[in-house]
Amino acid sequence: MVHSKDVRWRQRFDNFERSFNLLYKYANGKIETDLERAGLIQFFEMTFELSWKVLKDYLEAEGYLAKSPRESIKLAFQIELIEDGHLWLEALSKRNLTTHTYDEDLAKKFVVEIKEDFAPMLKALYDKLLEEK
Repeated sequence: MVHSKDVRWRQRFDNFERSFNLLYKYANGKIETDLERAGLIQFFEMTFELSWKVLKDYLEAEGYLAKSPRESIKLAFQIELIEDGHLWLEALSKRNLTTHTYDEDLAKKFVVEIKEDFAPMLKALYDKLLEEK
């Protein structure tokens, strides 16, 4: 049973890795149009969703139980898998907000946050899990 959980997080990591690479590629480029902003936000939403799920699967492989994104983030912070629990919870809040609301000014601000805060945060997780894999 433990082996299947170990395999599960590694498989989920592969999906996270593909999504993360796209996010990181475009987060480091120039974003000028509404379509580019919307695309970057969509890449963030998809990558963030996969990130908390890979956290959850990793935690389960390590013997922890987390049922929600918030629980997964808190546990990952407690075991030092992620560094800034508050930033992760802020990213969760922003992801939930952008999923249900679109406002041009909010989108422009969010793109800056993705580029400056959330993409580096996700890169730190990516780097750490890549070492584990």
